[in-house]
Amino acid sequence: MAFRAVHAEWGTVFAHLPDLGCGRSWEAVWRARPPAPLTCDECGHAMHAKTSGAGLRFFAHAPGAPTCALALESVAHHLLKLELASAARDAGAHAELEVRGPGGAWRADVLATDPGGTWATALEAQLAPITDTDITARTERMRSDGVTSIWFSDRPRPAWLGAVPSVRLDRPDGEERLVVAEGLVKFDGRSWRAVPASLVQFLAWTFARRIVTHAPRAPLSYPQRSLATVWTAPQYITAEATELEEEQRRRRVHEARAAALQREQEAKRERIRARNAVTRAKALTEATAVEQAARTLPPTRLWQAARSFRRGVDKALAKLADAYSITATVGFSTGDPRYAGGVPLVDGHGVPAAVYDPDPGRVRGEAFLLLAGLLLIFPSKADQRRFENAANIKKKHRPVDGYRTEFLEIPVAGAGAGAGRAWGARSCSCAVPRLVVKIENAEYPAEPCEQPSAAPAFLRARCRSCGGRYEGAWRRTGSTPA
Repeated sequence: MAFRAVHAEWGTVFAHLPDLGCGRSWEAVWRARPPAPLTCDECGHAMHAKTSGAGLRFFAHAPGAPTCALALESVAHHLLKLELASAARDAGAHAELEVRGPGGAWRADVLATDPGGTWATALEAQLAPITDTDITARTERMRSDGVTSIWFSDRPRPAWLGAVPSVRLDRPDGEERLVVAEGLVKFDGRSWRAVPASLVQFLAWTFARRIVTHAPRAPLSYPQRSLATVWTAPQYITAEATELEEEQRRRRVHEARAAALQREQEAKRERIRARNAVTRAKALTEATAVEQAARTLPPTRLWQAARSFRRGVDKALAKLADAYSITATVGFSTGDPRYAGGVPLVDGHGVPAAVYDPDPGRVRGEAFLLLAGLLLIFPSKADQRRFENAANIKKKHRPVDGYRTEFLEIPVAGAGAGAGRAWGARSCSCAVPRLVVKIENAEYPAEPCEQPSAAPAFLRARCRSCGGRYEGAWRRTGSTPA
């Protein structure tokens, strides 16, 4: 099927034109006797004028025709070409079907030209699948001969849409003419949105250069896909550029303000660090003096309990030696409130190097000043997290740069990972608690008491009934693991 043929005497004739484009009637070639001398301008084979049952006029190859591009085109393709040609004429252009380029390098489905001869635009009906590379190459071949092109499809999702100047067409229910469904947009101040328009309106705007192709930089918020190339009016391109420049200006202003604020905050932190360095040095000096004074006295029960029963102290000392090259021992000043219930680990000169497992509930005053500058080591990751979470809640006792913390992984006998995390997570509220205390890797029975012993300062008791941490005074009731 074709809508163009070559008459031996009249030249090119067009089936879709009332006068065939040469001042002749359709009857002059249709059922004429003898048959009209028509040939295909693509392959040169003889052609006949025909009319479909619906009244569509076209030219068909005579039997025995060679393989021809026109003969292989579908009816849908031919019909879309007809509609493109009709819309181009309604938009004020001169339109011809199946026009060959110089030397046969290309063939336009419809060639729309200005009656004054100032421009030529190929209107291409593309219904078959095609790659972006191929459609771009065909566009460039036409462009090299001074012919722009616009590609059209009425398929739901043409994969190549936007790779070249193109639009997707649609025919709404009840409408006779095609409309532009995708590819024509306008800028609303923040993003691109679809513009409804008929095919005739679109072509009229295109021929008059009221719309041009554009690669959008702002987001496309209309329902269809984002396209690499769209059609829009020049004023919307200017509006997009203006908005993007304004957005960049706002971003630069915001970044400048954020940078100034960050510098101001960093300067404030530096002033705080300078003040803290003084107070921490003073706190460490005082703690060292307390340690030196404690060494002149006999070892206390707290020191003995910490060395013998505090779970993980030996591993904390090993951690200091392996990771920090600090040879330390348990400080004689164990039990001093400035360690917040933790065990001081001091170097060979009696200077506190770290504190093992401090209680976050006791971090205040002198304890905060000292612990903020020392390394804090905890028996497990859960204990470390519990301390840091408590510090985050109590912002008054949180250093500007945070605490320096480490943790050990000490297995708990007879308890899974879940039980280890639950240890000490909440306080016991039982009327008659059933207590056990962890010593090394075993649990020993205990009971509440009125007078605390040395052990509760370092060891934690747990209620076996509710699993909560016992906060009161307690004592061991047996030497055999529970």
